[in-house]
Amino acid sequence: CSRPQKVCLCPFLPVHPLKVSTCLYIIQHPAEESRVLRTVPLLAACVPPDKCKILVGRRFNEDRYPELATVCRNPNTLILYPGAEATNLEEVAVMSSSPSVMIIIDGTWSQAKDIFYKNSLFRLPKQVQLKPSISSQYVIRTQPTNTCLSTLECAAVALAIMEKNKSIQETILHPLQALCSFQLQHGAQIHHSKEHLLKNGLYDKPMPKNKRKLRRMELLVNNVKI
Repeated sequence: CSRPQKVCLCPFLPVHPLKVSTCLYIIQHPAEESRVLRTVPLLAACVPPDKCKILVGRRFNEDRYPELATVCRNPNTLILYPGAEATNLEEVAVMSSSPSVMIIIDGTWSQAKDIFYKNSLFRLPKQVQLKPSISSQYVIRTQPTNTCLSTLECAAVALAIMEKNKSIQETILHPLQALCSFQLQHGAQIHHSKEHLLKNGLYDKPMPKNKRKLRRMELLVNNVKI
């Protein structure tokens, strides 16, 4: 896990990489590389190296990334990104029998949105989303809403659905739970979602002057999907 012995997560990782047929392509925003508590390294440690490929960048075109372009044109490729055009992953998994490739964007929500909309390649795969049925366990980092998940959590839920094996989700989330526990023991504070803070009058930062950002915060308070 490349962490100090005192907070080593290796005992919480699977002894052997999980056997999965789904291949993950993690499109990582460059800013995530410098984050100390990023979750993608834990995900990569849970699955075989050939099942988790990480590409770092903001812009991806066919000339520079021919392999990715081929993947995006594959009819079995899915991209996990919520929205009006997205199909619930459970529905797709029921109809799928062949091994799939799934693209997941790793970054803040604004970074992920920028990557998705400014790279035409990512509009080629079938767009899927997860049902907002679980709350994030990544409590040491602030999320927009209670149902916004970290990259590792998204991958864990998605792989469990695609592989039709609930234990995969539990195995991948185990090191995340340990990470949060270690951090809380060493002085970290539980981060409630921005939605929770706003609804309970606990948001202590200045309200944005930008009308678009202010409107988004109003939608969070009023339970409107954004």
